[in-house]
Amino acid sequence: MFERPEAGGERTVIVQLDFGSGDFADRLEEIRLLAESAGARLCAKVQGKRHSPDAATFAGKGKVQEIAAEVAAHQADLVIFNHDLSPAQERNLERLLQCRVIDRTSLILDIFALRAQSSEGKLQVELAQLDHLATRLVRGWTHLERQKGGIGLRGPGETQLETDRRLLGKRVRLLRERLGRLERQRGVQRRARMRGDVFNISLVGYTNAGKSTLFNALTHASSYAADQLFATLDTTSRKLWLPEAGNIVLSDTVGFISDLPHALVAAFHATLEATAQADLLLHVVDSASPARDRQIAEVDKVLDEIGAGQVRRLVILNKLDLTGLPPSVERDEYDRIDRVRVSAKCGAGLDLLRCALAEIALEKPRTPMRIGAQAEGGSLRVCIRGDHKNDCGAIPAVHAPMTTDINDTNTDASA
Repeated sequence: MFERPEAGGERTVIVQLDFGSGDFADRLEEIRLLAESAGARLCAKVQGKRHSPDAATFAGKGKVQEIAAEVAAHQADLVIFNHDLSPAQERNLERLLQCRVIDRTSLILDIFALRAQSSEGKLQVELAQLDHLATRLVRGWTHLERQKGGIGLRGPGETQLETDRRLLGKRVRLLRERLGRLERQRGVQRRARMRGDVFNISLVGYTNAGKSTLFNALTHASSYAADQLFATLDTTSRKLWLPEAGNIVLSDTVGFISDLPHALVAAFHATLEATAQADLLLHVVDSASPARDRQIAEVDKVLDEIGAGQVRRLVILNKLDLTGLPPSVERDEYDRIDRVRVSAKCGAGLDLLRCALAEIALEKPRTPMRIGAQAEGGSLRVCIRGDHKNDCGAIPAVHAPMTTDINDTNTDASA
């Protein structure tokens, strides 16, 4: 077992192997940014090509020896593989390299743990970490072992590994119960917004595409925005007033990334569900990134996974200040707005974006209202009902007492 250093950042060696996917350079840069976001100090990079992963060590005997040489030369504390490792491969590599070894999933989970601020976000990250840890439990505290040989030490009892599994399972159940309560509260709030017939927009996109910067620029909020991966984990919603369409609700959500751990998608189900319930998705794209096409495809894949594949999307090509292109609005063959080019940092094109949002919001059919009235014991009972697609229910009836004298032409009515 290798402990994390107390402070000062871990000296790190990153490993990226090419299996012929074609995006080797982009992935290598991405793992570098991920490692720096986690606070690692990069000492060396080890690259290589393979037809398929090695069953025991993933990288193969020769490449492991090369990694070990880099670890010894730089006195590295940590080796990060930009791939998913099995528990057995992870243990074998730690034994051969004599330092901690983590894979891409563990690194992303660690970054999420650093960034989570709200209580719900922390619970979601902890649940994802425990789900990932469940397959990586090792027999650690042998001095607490209750199954030992010798006179007076024999008998029933659970091993330390069994104890760890039991405690972990108990904690997972507790976390799921807490998240279930929070999910129900979120559902109540979401249904209240639906009853108000407010147009809901969610910002989605690859991590570090500029979603939070755009959110702050549109709503004048102060959400944390930084040039780093996964700067935003907790969903933030604000009202945005558009003169042509009235109030809309804009939500800033967590960014996506390629090979997003399934444990994270499952743990953040309640948060991501709000994305699937939105009326419009603003897909923010870093137009200056050479890997933007791959990033768009990865975001589309995650949206399909969480059930948001059919929600209408508007692509926002952000960071025009880095490309030198002018702001513009593009339409598809049906004359519907398809893309808007903006710079959230400089504010260029934001007026075009607001007009585009107003145009799309006005396309949404409003809730039809039905008004009924009937006389009831000398009073007029007025019922106003709205048929919303999500069954918003009936607005409580308004009673208007009336006094009418048949022999008098004057009628007093008070509401």
